[in-house]
Amino acid sequence: MKKEETNQNEIQELDEETLFIVSQTFKALSDPTRLRILHLLFQGEHSVNEIAEKLSLLQSTVSHQLRFLKNLRLVKFRREGTTFYYTHDDEHVLDLLKQSIEHALHH
Repeated sequence: MKKEETNQNEIQELDEETLFIVSQTFKALSDPTRLRILHLLFQGEHSVNEIAEKLSLLQSTVSHQLRFLKNLRLVKFRREGTTFYYTHDDEHVLDLLKQSIEHALHH
């Protein structure tokens, strides 16, 4: 049996939870604002105010988008006093984002 046929036979059906998580991840990556936030966070840790300032967004917009990304475990945070600092939480999504950017820049 060829290697390709073996790999195709090993593919398993996806359960509903996995399908939902994958679709939500792509939903997260389909929004330009969330992409901008993720791209910034992949470069380093930033507070909500820093993100808002660097991306020229309202703090409430940033907080809303970060909550969406945090629920999908795409970003994580740490608290220092009253300030929350966010960073990426998933190298797999970093790889998806890098590949998508490379694909978009490839002509």
